[in-house]
Order: sequence, then structure tokens, then C-alpha cells
Amino acid sequence: MPVYPVLNFPNGKIRVVGSMRQAQKLPFGQISTAEDIGRCVRAQRKSQGATQAEFAALCGVGVRFISELENGKPTMALGKVLQVLKCLGLELNIRPRGWTHASDRDERP
Repeated sequence: MPVYPVLNFPNGKIRVVGSMRQAQKLPFGQISTAEDIGRCVRAQRKSQGATQAEFAALCGVGVRFISELENGKPTMALGKVLQVLKCLGLELNIRPRGWTHASDRDERP
């Protein structure tokens, strides 16, 4: 029997959210722009069936912040963005791009 995540909102509402299968369909992947983060945030919020107002209250930010984040505003406060990602159950990972320094390429055998 599947176990679904549950969101407990500050106003006392409890909402059972979609299955992990839904999460796999969301547009996750390489992030290059603020718009990419916004698309992921919006998709995750909608997959859980919550409004911007509900998530804003849950994450401790304003509705305007959620709206601007989802619309890809490039000057968002990083700390607040990370706070929202955590509330949504998302992680941000950083890794090297895989490029090499020009001097490394010149030293081919």
C-alpha cells in the first residue's frame, strides 16, 4: 500500500499530496536560470495541489515572493529561495560542469 506525503498547513488544514510517481514527471534537472527554478517550484507546488497562498504560509514567506519566484525573478533572496525549496521537499545540488582548464587540454599525450 503506497504511503503519500502529508502537508500540515499553519491554519490547521492537512492535505495528502500526490504520489512519488507524480514527482518523477516534474521538470527537474539542470538549472541554468531563475526561470528554471521557478518552473520546478511551480510544478512541485501544483503537483501537491496547493495554492500559492497555502505554500507561502507554510514556508513563512509572502504570496508575492512565491509568485515572483515561480515567474523567475532573477533578484530573489537566496536564503528565502532555499527556505521555499526545503518546504517543498526539493534539494539544490551543485557540482562541477565537467569542463577543464585550457592548460589541461593542451597536455594531451
